[in-house]
Amino acid sequence: MKILTAAALIIALAGPAMAGENGIVRKEAAAGVTQTVDQLVRAMEGAGLSIFARVDHGAGAVSIGDDVGASQLLIFGNPKVGTPAIKDDPVSGLFLPLKVLVYEDGTGRTMIAYEDPAGMLGRLGGVSEDAPYLAVMAGALAKFTAGVAQ
Repeated sequence: MKILTAAALIIALAGPAMAGENGIVRKEAAAGVTQTVDQLVRAMEGAGLSIFARVDHGAGAVSIGDDVGASQLLIFGNPKVGTPAIKDDPVSGLFLPLKVLVYEDGTGRTMIAYEDPAGMLGRLGGVSEDAPYLAVMAGALAKFTAGVAQ
């Protein structure tokens, strides 16, 4: 119960976010794409999370002579949090570790986007909507992205 209460408090204090009907949470970042991802990496590693990958979509597009703008995907997690989800429903492994996309939109703003864990894992059927790890995941995403949002 303490975890749920703490996660709810973190979410409430996390700052403004735009959540679409599709379960994607969007926030505007205070810095550019690379700087924002660098800040996220430092904060997450400082909290003991593992950074599994940093995918530079922008550089990938440039490598084939195209341009999608600055765009980086950060893949991170903590097996202590993700493993219970995978035990509840092995298909959770398709969605974990967690991901945050930082990209430059069409107006030049740096945006942060991630999928709400409850919506993402809840549609699988094996994950209970009140599973404690959902609140922990949501709280972590809200906390870390709030730290780099405007």
